[in-house]
Amino acid sequence: MATFTVWSFDTPGGAEVASGVLRDAASEGLIKIVDRAIVSWPEGAKKPTTRHTHEDEWRGTGWGAFWGLLFGALFFVPVIGVAAGAALGAIHKSMEAVGLNKDQLDRIRAQVTEGTSALFAVTEDGNLDRVGERFHGLHGDLIATNLTDEERRLLLETFD
Repeated sequence: MATFTVWSFDTPGGAEVASGVLRDAASEGLIKIVDRAIVSWPEGAKKPTTRHTHEDEWRGTGWGAFWGLLFGALFFVPVIGVAAGAALGAIHKSMEAVGLNKDQLDRIRAQVTEGTSALFAVTEDGNLDRVGERFHGLHGDLIATNLTDEERRLLLETFD
């Protein structure tokens, strides 16, 4: 099963650093990256920048649409206003299909603000202990995941 996680960082560049660490762990065979995206919101910017990395060109197209929908729901649609209410309902329904509920979307929106960044990762077959070692000191906070409560607890212990 694919694991979807969102990690927030206190700096606009933190997610980029974490993405590199994740990529290095994948190159060592410690985890398989299905896809990933980075949101960076520099101080003074009106909106964040988003970057989607294509791990697999064939699957990248589908993930690109997913990331566009997700980031639109999180950062761009809320400023449109009430007229987008029906669209937001449809977006939330789509996100629930991958294990993200409205509360998690609200938590992501609240934590990824000006001066921060986030790494959105879809992974498989990870060696949590070995990957977790690489993330020590990066000061990331797990803000959303499709893992069970027990899997989430283990992940937090490993990456703390």
